Order: sequence, then structure tokens, then C-alpha cells
Amino acid sequence: MGTLRTEPTTTLHVVAMPYPGRGHVNPMMNLCELMSSRKPDIVFTFVVTEEWYDLIHSDAKKPANIHFATIPNCIPSEVGRAKDFLGFLAAVATKMEAPFEQLLDRLELPVDVIIADTYLDWVVHVGNRRNIPVASLWTMSAYVFSLSRHVELLEQNGHFPVELSERGEERVDYIPGIPPTRLVDFPNIFHGHGGQILPRTREAVSLVSKAQYLLFTSFYDLEAQVISALKPKFPFPVYPIGPSIPYFKIKDHSSVLGSNNHNVPGYIEWLNSQPEGSVLYVSMGSFLSVSSSQLDEIVAGVHNSGVRFLWVSRGETTPFKDGGGDMGLVVPWCDQLRVLCHSAVGGFWTHCGWNSSLEAVFAGVPMLTYPLFWDQITDSKLIVEDWQIGWRVKREEGSEILVTREEISKIVKSFMDAENIEVKAMRKRAKELQETCRGAIAKGGSSDTNIESFIRDISQGQAK
Repeated sequence: MGTLRTEPTTTLHVVAMPYPGRGHVNPMMNLCELMSSRKPDIVFTFVVTEEWYDLIHSDAKKPANIHFATIPNCIPSEVGRAKDFLGFLAAVATKMEAPFEQLLDRLELPVDVIIADTYLDWVVHVGNRRNIPVASLWTMSAYVFSLSRHVELLEQNGHFPVELSERGEERVDYIPGIPPTRLVDFPNIFHGHGGQILPRTREAVSLVSKAQYLLFTSFYDLEAQVISALKPKFPFPVYPIGPSIPYFKIKDHSSVLGSNNHNVPGYIEWLNSQPEGSVLYVSMGSFLSVSSSQLDEIVAGVHNSGVRFLWVSRGETTPFKDGGGDMGLVVPWCDQLRVLCHSAVGGFWTHCGWNSSLEAVFAGVPMLTYPLFWDQITDSKLIVEDWQIGWRVKREEGSEILVTREEISKIVKSFMDAENIEVKAMRKRAKELQETCRGAIAKGGSSDTNIESFIRDISQGQAK
């Protein structure tokens, strides 16, 4: 598994080391595929645990020059890792480095650069020891990166640690490139129980300065102020290359929307029969869950709203007694980006994971935000306040009060009302942001140029 056939020494060899989580593996693979499409003679070694190899190796076709290599299952299983998240983080931080180095020793082709998830900060030490350049890939917003990098400013200004119930509405206005932000909109690793994770995040972010590149899965115009403020802080290139989502695969489906084609999934056929902009797509993400009592309220609220919906339910609970009824469809999985880009979809109920947020921006779809944890809380703030392409469903972070089915029904109905003046304006803004996003990845756009520059940099580094 871990050994590549000998290739000519001129081949550029990139080792990709994603963090072992779905929201990290996917953007890393998307980046490798994007780079591969520009320079097909790059060889990629994509490193995952044996468990992750079983989860993803049969996924949709990948380019022939991306090879999987595995390290042993030295960390807790992906199944149920949320139950002991701190234990999982500790294992990733301490148990993966040695097998990763052993894998590097087995590779026949010299390694020209390692692209590693920022949270795998030990890869920076490995690269520096071996004189291999490391590109740190940050798979959350640049906004959250900057907040994590400036904790000492919060300490100096008496904003860390704080009790949110007393001071949550206070706005922080002194972090470079960040607009005034309420403390309650900070990632919840800054307060309460989440604070146990913050030291690990700070360490990972601080070690970026010892890498040789910093890559953001965002795109420049989405977070221009914060990225501009961060760039001078590093003595090496900072490249926003996003959105690092599989947009390059969307065109594959453009010719198969007809219902007579056997390759069309049932949920796409169902969407094909719905009016334009009428369907609310609902997904709670792939990792954390809401309580069963809250899920019951959400299900009832969406049902009672009378709005058409496509719901991805991972099957942990079965609150859908009659499926979706006449107005909805419940599925265990779907191609999310393909769904969001469908003309029938007019809104997205989301947990505000960064990849999902980027997919909605790319698709030009407004969001109902229901963040659960970590950076999702800040992503919700970006969606609602900064980009103004969404509404909040959830009450303030930390609130244990259920959002009732009556409240949910009311907001869903309003949010999907295409005649509502506020909704019309929000949909217009979402389409404008979509155009900005498409401009970034178009030929000569900021992300297109940054990917080209990064490939050129690592190719030149190889020649030295």
C-alpha cells in the first residue's frame, strides 16, 4: 500500500496528509484533484489511516496520479469519535507522527512538498527535520484562523476568559481585519467546556509560522479584509485557493438531468419535478448531532411549515414516521453540491460547517443557520451578518432551550417565501456572492492564480 513504483526524478511528488475527519479529508482531496487537473504529471501520495482508506477509496473516480497510502489505525475509530472528542484529539496529536515518518521512509520517490492539515502540527516538525517544505492547509474560515491567532489580544483586553452569560453581547473590535464581533459569536472553544480544545488550536495555529506555505480553503473576495491583514504576518506565501469543494465535478451532471437517464439518482428526479426555488434542503452535517427532542421539534416544524424539503438523515434516529409525506423526501445520503446547485433548491438548513457554507456560496443558495460547535458558530455570524445571505434559527450559543416547532415552522415558511421582500433581497445577494465565487475560480481569477502560483513555487523548489 505504502510504496510507489519508481518514477523519473523530474516528477513532482506531493504527500497530502489530511486530518482524519470528513470535513478535512474532503477539502484536501479536492485540492489534490484541482492541482492534478492543472499539472497531470504531479504524483500525489494521499495518506490516511486504514479505516479511512476503507471509507473513501471506493468514492467517485479520482485521477490516476493520486495514490493512497495508509498508516495503521492508531487513533480511535471514526465511528463514535464525538463521544470522546478530547481523547480523539489527543490521539491524533501524539500517535500518528511515528507511523507517518515510517511511511515517508518507505516511499521510493523523493518527497518535494507535504500538504498537511494545520491541526496536524507535528507534520511541520517532521518536514523541518527532513528538509521537506510543508504547506499548511487550513480547512476553516480565515476569520476563525485569525481569531485563534490573536488570543493574546483578547487576554490583554480582558475578553478572555469571559462568562458569556454576562458579557456575550460585547463586541471585539481590535483584531486586525476582523469586523466587530460579539463574544457569543466566537467559536465555542473560547469559552465553557470547549476551552479544553483551545490550547491545541493555539499550538497548531502558532506552528504555521514554521511551515513554508499557508493555504486557505476560502477565496480572497469572501474574506478579503482578514486575509489581507494576515498575509504580512508570514514570511512566506499565503494562498487562498478555495472554495476547496468538488465544483469541478458538477459539469459532469449537466447533461443527465433528464428523468429518462438511468444514472440520475431518485432524489434528483424528485427535485426535477419540483418548482424552481421551492425546496428547502436540510442537512445537519456528518459529525455532531442535535438532541433527539430538538430533532423532533425540527422535523415537526419543517413538516408543519408546508414547505417542500429534501432532508439528509443519517439514520441515528427515526423521527420521520411517514417519510417526507407528500411535500418532502428523506434520504440517507446525497451529493450535496449537486443538490444545492439544482434550480429547485431555494434554501439550505445547515449546521454551518465551513465546507457546507462554501458549497452554498458556490451554489448561490441562502442559508438557515443552526450551528452546533466550534467554528460553526462563527460561520453562522459570517453568513447572517457579514454576507447577509442567511437567517439564524438557533438561539444564542450555550442556550439549552429548545427551539419549538411553532418557531421553526414560522421561520421556515417566511424564509422560503419567494414573494417576501426580505427573502428576494437575500436571494439576490446570494446570487451576487455566487458570481464573485465563480470569478475567483475562473481563468485568471484569484484562486485560479493562487493555485498556479503554488504549483510553480513547489516546482521551482524542487529544481533548487
